[in-house]
Amino acid sequence: MPVRNLKYLFHEILKDVYYFEKRLLNTLSKMATGANSLELADILEKHRDQTEGQIQRLEKVFEILGEQAKGRPWPVADGIIDEGPDFVEHYKSSPALDAGLLASAQTVTHYQITRYATLQRWAAMLGMQDAAGLLDETLLEETQADQDLNALAERMANAEKPTQKPVVEAVPDAVLLSEVA
Repeated sequence: MPVRNLKYLFHEILKDVYYFEKRLLNTLSKMATGANSLELADILEKHRDQTEGQIQRLEKVFEILGEQAKGRPWPVADGIIDEGPDFVEHYKSSPALDAGLLASAQTVTHYQITRYATLQRWAAMLGMQDAAGLLDETLLEETQADQDLNALAERMANAEKPTQKPVVEAVPDAVLLSEVA
């Protein structure tokens, strides 16, 4: 039985993240193709391109560990990843499609941020500075992706709002009860 220490846990989570990123490649393309918004499709394609580089960095981290780059299937990751294509399938003719895809992309990005922040911190604690640097590079990309998605969500929400303030009609002066008596 392996020693269940921080290095072991680091390796296990690294396998989860590697599996997640490999599965995410095709999913991001499906989401981008299904999106109605060109801006959302562009963000998803950019994230897909970054994911390829993130996989390469993960493979370097496996090398630093002296381990083979190998993912570990994980049902929670599958659920997060499958949400985007589910929105494409079930909302393809709905104006809510892009909102669903955006929410799904944000869920993916938030998962990635938490995992990469954890792995980066653990790599530093374990004295693997090269691995920490690689993971930090990905963490910065994911943080920027989150900011891009948030900005798009804000623009999309504002596009749904009226451009001018509603006109409120003035209420005629009320008669005070003291004036009636």
